[in-house]
Amino acid sequence: MIMALLFSSTEMSLAARHLLDTPAAPPPALTLPTIPSLPTATLPPLPSTPLPTLPTQPNLPMPTLPPLPTNPLPTLPIQPTLPKSTLPPLPSTQLPTLPTMPMIPNVALPPMPAFPLPTIPTTIPSIPSIPTTIPKIPFLPPPPSN
Repeated sequence: MIMALLFSSTEMSLAARHLLDTPAAPPPALTLPTIPSLPTATLPPLPSTPLPTLPTQPNLPMPTLPPLPTNPLPTLPIQPTLPKSTLPPLPSTQLPTLPTMPMIPNVALPPMPAFPLPTIPTTIPSIPSIPTTIPKIPFLPPPPSN
């Protein structure tokens, strides 16, 4: 029974591959239906009566405004003046001088130790290749060859 199942799946895969290998027939050309022409509608002519005229606006007299009152403006009260205040003079003492920074003597540094610096790799390690073949299983028959 297993053998019959294996052979039938092989036959189906071969038949499917054969169908994929055959060129496909072009699809039939689509034909568009023709659109019937519609009759053109005729509109009745517009009436030729003249438009009514707008009534004219009557000329109204311009209103006159009463004259402005001529009362004098009130005067502001006089603000009292304050006496000028005088500030005492600033003291004429000298500012204290800042102390000078002492000079630091130049010191010779000891030489660097002779340790080797670590090296940075410049190449990228290769990625192991992925096998592209299917490993053989000892209890199954080999696949059919084309």
